[in-house]
Formats: sequence, structure tokens, C-alpha cells
Amino acid sequence: MNNKRGFASDNNSGVHPSVLKAINSVNEGHVAAYGDDPYTVAAIQKIRDHFGGSVEVYFVFTGTGANVLGLKAATETWNSVICAQTSHIHCDECGAPEFFTGCKLLTVDAPDGKITCELIKKHLHGFDFEHHAQPGVVSLTQATEMGTVYTPDEIREISDLVHSRGLLVHMDGARICNAAAALNVTFREITADAGVDILSFGGTKNGLMYGEAIVFFNPLLSKNFKYVRKQGMQLASKMRYIAAQFDAMLTGDLWLKNASHANRMAQLLADEVSRIPRIRITQKVQINGVFAIIPPEIIHELQQEYFFYEWDESASEVRWMTSWDTSEDDIRGFVKLLKEKVI
Repeated sequence: MNNKRGFASDNNSGVHPSVLKAINSVNEGHVAAYGDDPYTVAAIQKIRDHFGGSVEVYFVFTGTGANVLGLKAATETWNSVICAQTSHIHCDECGAPEFFTGCKLLTVDAPDGKITCELIKKHLHGFDFEHHAQPGVVSLTQATEMGTVYTPDEIREISDLVHSRGLLVHMDGARICNAAAALNVTFREITADAGVDILSFGGTKNGLMYGEAIVFFNPLLSKNFKYVRKQGMQLASKMRYIAAQFDAMLTGDLWLKNASHANRMAQLLADEVSRIPRIRITQKVQINGVFAIIPPEIIHELQQEYFFYEWDESASEVRWMTSWDTSEDDIRGFVKLLKEKVI
């Protein structure tokens, strides 16, 4: 089996040793199940330290679970959710948001992954008209699937608009650690302080084994959420193993070290490949993703050595993702092979 580090996804990386140590550290004796344990209490407090003392926190297994259940808590079945055409909830969750919430997804075309007030406005109509799905939530992805980031001011502008029309703001934060590192801001600056109502706080892509957290900035939205989580099959009996990972990630700025390293590796990769003829980078490299158009005839051969995904096969556009454990040697080896195939 080829276990060489590739560039397919930060999900493909291993678990950070400090996280594994944290999991092992709670593997002694018996504690109450379903989150009634001191480790979960401690991890929730760590999250509150970063996001605000009044937030409500619920751990779940997966990013899709976090997104879907967070949206379900904020919507009725007659609502619509406005999102980018490239968003994970639209492209990569097998219709789960629609299936579990009953809502309609309304997409906007955002070539760089970022939706704007002007793009949102085209869906802000039909209010109080029973023949029309009622706009209920705008979902932002931070960082976006295209590797771009929203600044605090951009998020605030969107939040102000949608709140003025009675909508809520959901944030898919699968890579929020990379975004905060790239922007050199705190988590709170790009969530609570910018008007976000619900966050899917991701850790799996940043060195955790598994587990995500749903963070409610408006406690009213989390009323009865414990039942939503249970019905949604995301209530962990041995929750301490998820909680311990978040505690480790938020201790000593491990989250920042991991995300900053992944971001730096992507920038190094972008710098190196941009010097190679017939390679064109298509998006700003702001976090740990590099999008590029490369000769189609070399894609399969490259994938045999360093696996990655084609993003847009018709345009020969590929996506290269770096991770917390990507090394400079990984970059150099891949660039060397790329040069050999192209030149």
C-alpha cells in the first residue's frame, strides 16, 4: 500500500501526536456517558474561552452532521438556505441538508467561493408569500472550498444585511482554523463579533481523528437541540474521546501551529509550481489549497505517485491540499516530478 503523503485532502492526513496522547489520557476508568463527564465540560469551556462565554456547544461525529443539524436547528421545512454553488452543503453532502431539514438550497454563482451581499439579494424575495420557500439562512464557508477567506468586515456586511431581513447566518467552519491563521485573527473576530449565529467548528482537517462541534452564538437557537442531535444520530455515548481532541487542539495554540504550517506548505507549493511552464494557478492561495490548470495528459501519472483530485476535468483544473503533516520534502518531491512530466 502506498502511504506516501499526497495532496488529495487534509482529511487524508494522520492524527497529531498530541491529539492521540489526549485520547489516550482519557482512556482510564469509567465516566458518565453522553457528555456528562469532566472532559467534555472542560473542552466546552475551552471553546467558550475562544468564542465567548455564553455560547452553547454540542459535539458531533462529522462535518456533514454538524452542518445539517445546525441548519435544522435554524430552519423550518418551508425555509430556503442560500449558499455558494461550490459549497459543501450543496456539492458534497449527498442531499443530506435537504433530506433532514426539508429546506430548499438556493445557490449563487461565486467563482472564488465567496458569496456577497449583491449575490444574496437576488434570493431575498417572496417573503410572507405562501407559494414561495421562505429565505431563512445564509450559509457561508470559512475558508471556502476554493481556498479563499472572508475578512471580518465581509462577514459583518453579510450578517447585517441578512439580519435586517430576518435571516440567520450559518458558517461551515471545516477549515476555520486555516482561515483564522491566514487572517491573523481570533476565532471570535470572524464569528461572534461578525454576526454569525451558528458555526460548524471543524477539527478533523486540522489534526483531529474525528469529531466536530456545533457552536450556537444565539442560545435561543439551541433550545431543544439535544433532541435534534439525538434524532440526527450524532450523540456520542463516549463523548470524552471527541472532547479530549478539541481540548488538545485548543491548548497551547496547537490549532494555530497546525493550520499555519499547512498554509505555509500550500504557499511554498504555489510558489514552486508557478515557475513551471504550462502551469497556471487559478485561485488566490490564502489557506492550504492550491488550484491549478495543468496539462491533462500528465494528471494520471502524477496521481500514481502523489494522489490528488481533479477539480474541473473539463478545464484540466486540479486541487492540491496540504496538511498539518505535509513536509517541505513532500513539496520538493512533487515539484520535481511535476517538472519532469511537464518540461
